[in-house]
Amino acid sequence: MNFKPLLDRVVIKRTQEENRTAGGIIIPDTAKEKPSQGVVVSVGPGGRDERGTLIEMTLKAGDKVLFSKWSGTEVKINGEDLLIMKESDVLGILE
Repeated sequence: MNFKPLLDRVVIKRTQEENRTAGGIIIPDTAKEKPSQGVVVSVGPGGRDERGTLIEMTLKAGDKVLFSKWSGTEVKINGEDLLIMKESDVLGILE
């Protein structure tokens, strides 16, 4: 199944967090926080302003981004855990 987000929404795949501390202690899955970084998988065409003019998306597929902890809606597509959120929920692009 292919999924194309609408309007100003983006699909993001969370990056995997390290499961060990710097000292070598293994962190169990139940103690880990969900990462707030990810890679943009797909973007919609953009939003519209009050005049109906298309506002182009700033993000593009492949951008590494930072988002807040509670942003987005978690979905499973083709067995893969993804997030769908508005572009405005993304805090910034990591370079």
